[in-house]
Amino acid sequence: MTKTSILIWLLIAVCLPAIAQTSSVKVRDLRYEYLATPSGQDEPTPRLSWSLEATSAKQFGQKQTAYRILVATSAEALKTQRGDAWDPGWIRSNQMSIVYKGKKLNSDRPYFWKVAVKDEAGRVSAWSKIAQWSTGIFDPKEWQAQWIGSDQQFDPTKRDCNIIDPWLRKTFDLADRPQKATLFVASVGFHEIYVNGKRISDHVMAPAVSDHSKRARYIAYDIDTALVKGKNVIALWLGTGWSIHGPYVVEGRPNTPIVSAQVNFYEQKYPSSSTSPVLTIETDESWKTHPSPNRLLGVWDSNFMGGELWDARNEDDNWDTINGSEKDWKPVTVYKPNLKLSAQQVEPNKLYRKITPVSIQARPDGSYRIDMGVNFAGWTEVKLKGAPGDTIRFQYSEREQNDMTFRLNSAYVIGNKGDGVFRNRFNYSSGRWVTIRGLKYKPQLSDIKGWQVRTAYDQATSFACSDTLQNWIYNTVRWTYENLSLGGMVVDCPQRERLGYGGDAHATVETGLFNYKMGAFYTKWMEDWRDVQGTESIVGNMYDASFAHKKLQGGRPLHPGILPHTAPTWAGEGRPGAVLWLRCHGSFISIREIGAS
Repeated sequence: MTKTSILIWLLIAVCLPAIAQTSSVKVRDLRYEYLATPSGQDEPTPRLSWSLEATSAKQFGQKQTAYRILVATSAEALKTQRGDAWDPGWIRSNQMSIVYKGKKLNSDRPYFWKVAVKDEAGRVSAWSKIAQWSTGIFDPKEWQAQWIGSDQQFDPTKRDCNIIDPWLRKTFDLADRPQKATLFVASVGFHEIYVNGKRISDHVMAPAVSDHSKRARYIAYDIDTALVKGKNVIALWLGTGWSIHGPYVVEGRPNTPIVSAQVNFYEQKYPSSSTSPVLTIETDESWKTHPSPNRLLGVWDSNFMGGELWDARNEDDNWDTINGSEKDWKPVTVYKPNLKLSAQQVEPNKLYRKITPVSIQARPDGSYRIDMGVNFAGWTEVKLKGAPGDTIRFQYSEREQNDMTFRLNSAYVIGNKGDGVFRNRFNYSSGRWVTIRGLKYKPQLSDIKGWQVRTAYDQATSFACSDTLQNWIYNTVRWTYENLSLGGMVVDCPQRERLGYGGDAHATVETGLFNYKMGAFYTKWMEDWRDVQGTESIVGNMYDASFAHKKLQGGRPLHPGILPHTAPTWAGEGRPGAVLWLRCHGSFISIREIGAS
């Protein structure tokens, strides 16, 4: 035997034991309460879960027999196999969703974790990639911010909303740029966040829909990279939206968009539990407000969800920058609503599939009809030119024979520049056709864009076969579901009511769970059902504005076994039979709503 042969056999002898010990599985898709890397969460004992993937196609179908989880206050600790927040050692179990049982979590802190498992032969897998979440505010006493807004109040007797979506801002000085700064924002109505002129996050129409007679959800935004040494400005843009929804009109809560926000600035990226912030900014009477160019068209009620009116004559490119003038800005109004604050434990709304129009028709009445090629719920964008003061109107329709369905319409007033872009911000439309009126030229297809808007849950599976009809049915069902799931709930329709009916939930829950990763979505929605449990559903004529805002929409506390027809909106009529699964201390109980005939 040659020296080369001997060397080869020696290498094989050394490597065989290592090969034999290779695990058949690897760990992936780590999730906190079904969410990937969420921020600002307030669950003190969260569920941590993961999935397994075969290391080889020949080993598919293997199982987990034990796991080890490490949770730490820094990624560096995990790299040295230290779980300074939780290290329970090896646990013999096939469970891949467990409840955190480590040290008490601190507010406004990052946490890092990873998992290794043993397969059916006891072979240890490689460690998963490091995952992360950050905590929100656990103790209500830690939330010091006040509720603020403009002094405008919604007048339900008007045909269109009389409130202008307000800008709010606060200027302040920093001795140095902080390493950590998380801005927590709770709003009734929608919000957008800007720091030193920079838009923070790609969320749209935030936050998720909640029962604003009882609850407001907050979202955490990392803003440290947008801050500078010296003067800074935080600017908030509020959208009317659900703040004026009829059932949410209750004593003590203003009928106008409001916000409560706070941020702590830290010198360390990973502050310890005893570290104090160098500065804290909170919403209070020192903030200032000014009307934005945008307001709601419609009254955010059934059959008149409306659209948006953008008046470009009121634009101010510096409203959110340190160079912006506050000369004409007014002090905010402080409000004191009785609302429970909690973190938004569901994915935000985001822009998805881009939609390009397929044709434009010039019509004898001077209008232009745009065919977007598909029915969708979402945003549109149109480049425009005209004389200052010209009003361009948009009507949206699901039906080819109608210019407008359910009074979905928007408008744009041309500013002094003579051109501009209409784009949705705090409302959305539903339909395939767009009729443009008031434009003095035929637009180009390239001037018009659309986007689907939906909750940003991930896809879980896909399906395709040789039968084109089955493929079409499957894709159409999925498209329909996606366009009905905005704001962390499934709506009955995206154009007319936008209510979360229990019957619709019952009919579509398997479609959602089989095709998408909907754990966080339905967990949030079940909290909405618990919020409305025991509340009288709508009474009176919901389509008549004279009823809609005179405390005739129900809302009386009834027997706790009663459920209204929708959540979190508790409006709506009908007699749906719905089975609802409510999470209660980690288990699920079934509540059946049986409507009277």
